[in-house]
Parts: sequence; structure tokens; C-alpha cells
Amino acid sequence: MGDSGPDIRQGEAAAPPRAEESGARRQPGPGRRSAALGIAVLALAGFAAGAVWLFRDDLPHPLGDARACAGSDQRLPDRIIVHGTPIPSDASDVHYFTRNGSAVLSFRSGLLSDYLRGAGIVPAGADLFDKSHGGVGVAGEPYKLPDGLCGPALQSPVWYYDSADGVRVTVERSPLYDDALRFPARAVVTYPLG
Repeated sequence: MGDSGPDIRQGEAAAPPRAEESGARRQPGPGRRSAALGIAVLALAGFAAGAVWLFRDDLPHPLGDARACAGSDQRLPDRIIVHGTPIPSDASDVHYFTRNGSAVLSFRSGLLSDYLRGAGIVPAGADLFDKSHGGVGVAGEPYKLPDGLCGPALQSPVWYYDSADGVRVTVERSPLYDDALRFPARAVVTYPLG
């Protein structure tokens, strides 16, 4: 007999395919494709989250003002004046919300008693906690901010003042002394714009 091909004997198993042949025929299954796609999506999401975190200060603020809360419809000036008086020079952590011609403003200051007297909210020489000029706020810890206003909440106890021209001021009182404000104290001022 001549040599015409591989010797195949009856009853013997065929030789296993070579590595090159098996690699050419094997395609990734649906499970491998899904896993690779999932890893790529997770990597992309991680990159996007990192970029947002890295550049979070560069994200646009409402009205282009870092003090404005979301939904505000009017930008307040850099030097905020309420009741004809600028807010205290040491005011920090300032936030505001404006809607339909009115504003709600929140800030922290060590000069609140001077501000209240200077703005005429409390008459000159009057006691800060005279009930003819204000009253005790509703108890609660922390004190709920008005709708739309962002930033830290007031800490109880609080005292509120109402003026004849529509200005309302709520301030943090000292938890230890009935005749003193916290130092520094946070105030929330509601007033008409214009």
C-alpha cells in the first residue's frame, strides 16, 4: 500500500486538534463579551465621576453666584443690603434664595446684635429679647429653613423679629443664656426685593 495520508486505524481516537486550529475556530461567547462591556462601562463611569469631582468648583452656580440656592430667579448684589443696612462685614457662609420679588438670606456673624439695631429691627437701646419686638421661635433641633433656602440649618433655640415693612429675621439664641445670641450666630432674613 502506498502512503496516501494519515494512518487511521479502526477503534483508535482521532488526534486532538492542534492549538492553532482550535484558536482560529473559538470565538468569545456572549458571557465574555458582556463581562468586557461591563468592565468598560464601569471604567468610563469611574472616569466621569472623577472628572466631576475634580472640577466640581468649576460647575456653574445658579445665576453665576456661589451664594445662590437652586431655583433662585434673581441675583443679589455682592454687597447685600437688607432694610437699608448692609449685612455685617464679618458675615460668612452666606446663602440666599430669591423668588417672585422676595428673598430669603442666611448668614453667620458675630455682629448680629449691632446689625439688628443698625437696621432698625430692634430699636436703639431696647433689649434684644423684648417680646414687644419679637418672640420665641418654634422648638426643634435643628430649626427648619424656609423652602428653597440652602445651607446649614439654624440651631435651636431661636428668636424671631418682624418689622412693619415685611422684614422677618430669625436668629440663634444662646442655649445657655436667655439674654444672649450664640457667638457667632446664624440668622435667616426674609425680605421683599426692590
